[in-house]
Amino acid sequence: MAETVVSFVSNRLATLLQEEGSLLGGLRQEVQLIKDELGHMKAFLKVAEAKEDDDPRLQEWIKQVREAAYDIEDVLDEFVLRFAGYRHHGFYGSLQRILKAIKSLPARHQVASEIQSIKSRIKNISEGCRRYQVEFGIDHRVTGSSTMNDSWRYSRDDALLVEEAKLVGIDQPKQHLISKLLEGHDHQLKVISVVGMAGLGKTTLVKKVHEDPDVRKNFPVRAWVTVSQTCDFPKLLRDLIRQLYEEGKEPVPQSIESKTIAELKKIVKDFLQKAGRYAIVFDDVWNVEFWNAIKFARPEGNYGNRVMLTTRKADVASASCTESQDYVYRMEPLSIEDSWTLFCNKIFKGNYCPAHLMDVAKAVLDKCDGLPLAILAIGGLLASKDASRIDEWEMIQQSLGGELEGTGKLERVKRILSLSYNDLPSHLKPCLLYLSIYPEDDLIACQTLILLWTAERFVEWREGMSIEDVAWRYFSELVNRNLIQVTEMLYEGTPYTCRIHDLMREVILIKSREQNMVTVTTGQPMTWPSEKVRRLAIHSSSNSSNIQYHQQRQFYSFEHLRSFITVRSTNPLLSKTFLAEVLRSSKLLKVLELGGQEIEKTPNEVFNLLHLTYLSLYGTKVERVPRAIGKLQHLEYLNLGDTGVRELPVEILKLQKLRHLIVLQRVDPSDSDYGFHGFKGPSKLGGLLALQTLNTVDASSGSVIVKEIGKLTQLRELYITQLRREDGKELCSSLVNLTSLRLLSVKSIGKGDDHEIIDLNHHHPSLSPSSSSCSFLHSLRVLIMRGRLEKMPQWVAHLHSLVRLDLKWSGLRAEKDPLESFQHLPNLGEITFCGSYQGERLSFKAGGFLKLKQL
Repeated sequence: MAETVVSFVSNRLATLLQEEGSLLGGLRQEVQLIKDELGHMKAFLKVAEAKEDDDPRLQEWIKQVREAAYDIEDVLDEFVLRFAGYRHHGFYGSLQRILKAIKSLPARHQVASEIQSIKSRIKNISEGCRRYQVEFGIDHRVTGSSTMNDSWRYSRDDALLVEEAKLVGIDQPKQHLISKLLEGHDHQLKVISVVGMAGLGKTTLVKKVHEDPDVRKNFPVRAWVTVSQTCDFPKLLRDLIRQLYEEGKEPVPQSIESKTIAELKKIVKDFLQKAGRYAIVFDDVWNVEFWNAIKFARPEGNYGNRVMLTTRKADVASASCTESQDYVYRMEPLSIEDSWTLFCNKIFKGNYCPAHLMDVAKAVLDKCDGLPLAILAIGGLLASKDASRIDEWEMIQQSLGGELEGTGKLERVKRILSLSYNDLPSHLKPCLLYLSIYPEDDLIACQTLILLWTAERFVEWREGMSIEDVAWRYFSELVNRNLIQVTEMLYEGTPYTCRIHDLMREVILIKSREQNMVTVTTGQPMTWPSEKVRRLAIHSSSNSSNIQYHQQRQFYSFEHLRSFITVRSTNPLLSKTFLAEVLRSSKLLKVLELGGQEIEKTPNEVFNLLHLTYLSLYGTKVERVPRAIGKLQHLEYLNLGDTGVRELPVEILKLQKLRHLIVLQRVDPSDSDYGFHGFKGPSKLGGLLALQTLNTVDASSGSVIVKEIGKLTQLRELYITQLRREDGKELCSSLVNLTSLRLLSVKSIGKGDDHEIIDLNHHHPSLSPSSSSCSFLHSLRVLIMRGRLEKMPQWVAHLHSLVRLDLKWSGLRAEKDPLESFQHLPNLGEITFCGSYQGERLSFKAGGFLKLKQL
């Protein structure tokens, strides 16, 4: 994490030197020196963080680096807040600069003093860096995983923890995998990969399969190789050679210790070529590179041989299984029934759970969430407690997070789950730790998480990609590593909600506290971190704890706060006084999430938060947006969804960095035409050139606003309501400019059967399939139309990227089957009709709708 912070701050310094160099004046040299020193430490940090758990001194040094980097970021933002961005020209401009310079002399002196102080700290820290490089023998030029401390190369006995009790829920998957191993009489090699999160028992399952009598009989030559996170490839090959030769009852070649990797591979290949049928297991594979390296040790001719892999990462599983006969088995958590059986076997030796312990036992088991490793580890802990004393069990239930931080059986659980975190590249670690802002068992909105990551500047910009696309790649990588579980899809290929395993969340909370990443409060009496609070997440509270909170609050400052987030609940802790006080002292705040709070107007203090990039007032009682919104010129995300706001002031046009604008009001859910009211924007809305999301604009004022939409060429999601029939032609003209549009939702004026006609059937050269211009025809993935249609727009039949189509109140006549227009769309997976067709018969023709999953 420190390496990530240092990288971020180093990049910020580079940008400052480039863009605001003249404003730095005499401080330029000092800032350059700080940047250079951070650059020298960056590579060393990447290696040192993997070793920090084994030496408190190294841990303390890394903490110093992290805090120094955070302080540099604070000073940078202070500087930008006070001095940057003031550009004046001509005589009047010169006079303004002189007056500004005189007025800001004390502030400049303060910033200079802080930069000098940080420079001294950085120099001292750099000396520690050089000392530790020598003392720990760490070469800063080596940053690969092979440098990770051997203490993390845990024994696979930990993964076989389920051997301690009678195995449960393993018979069915075991027989399934055995049948996959034995099926088929072809002479091709088959690779079977078992993939799933840490602690599911992948190793145990494969071990049982590997030792099954039928498998042993069919594959006389067998070997088991533990790969692990810190794979020593030559050593692994030598181990494989020894096993193979011993299985074949042949003497192991004496010369293998001095052989090169290429020579060792040849020995393996030659042996397997003549050995007959073999089954080899590679347990705990962490990267695709290993598979690419080992596969060349296999002989060209195959005799129905088998290779099995276990891995936590989906990309490793899919990369190893590329042939038609290969197979990926995704291992799932135990069912509730199997979890309960395993739990009782461990604690009560197969007997029933006593009635007085039933509730607390189920609460503990819920926490394990079907993870055998956790069930047995926590079960072992409870087995040592007096079953007649419910208080001892309740104590364990309430302190599982603390137990994970301690020693003993739960330390092993933490260690195994932590391996997945430690394996992450530096840019993904803060993204994962950020999940600590969410309460236990919370279903997390994926899109919101992506936007928060970008607002927090966790996501690195890549050429040719939007910052959100890069963030989605980060998300996919965490899913691929089985650290995030997608729970619901919005439409094909787009995750809607996700979650994290309860015990993985506990590990994330521990890491987050260690890194001072997020401070979570419920308003209950708590010990605030000794470091500065940089991100504050509020979950829930009660009025009584509110008083206790304020008793502590008077001794605490939030001047270093970057994010203030409330999650999912109306919170009494957020009194007007408290909120105003926090916002007044948090001038460097970037993220403000107040969704669902009992707020009737936007606090005035918000408009002094000039660094604010993310502002959400979703679900509040706010009804108007003050003209002061124009002061927030760094704002990129503004969410006024489900509020009373129906109009935006012209000052919104000053927000030239705004990428996501969400202003809508929920219609009465009891209404059969359930939807949202939009907002009336200023007539020159097209001036917001950075907009990617516009949700939902009210077009009832006429063609001017529809024409302005055509200027928003970066739009990816567009929601329009109250569209008039006569503006359909103008909308078609605007749509052809939106070459990145992925989602289009159009609702006409009216309600139910009284909807006005949506007329989007106008001819335009770019709406022709023969058009060579890159139009929205090529990018649109979701099309939603609410309103009557005389006929389907011709261009719908050419939306080859379309995955979802919603038609509501279309009233299409029986003589024209609506399915004809889009039956050959190659990616269409979901269709929704509601009051859209007046006929009695729909015709699904052969060869059509090849991807349709939901109708």
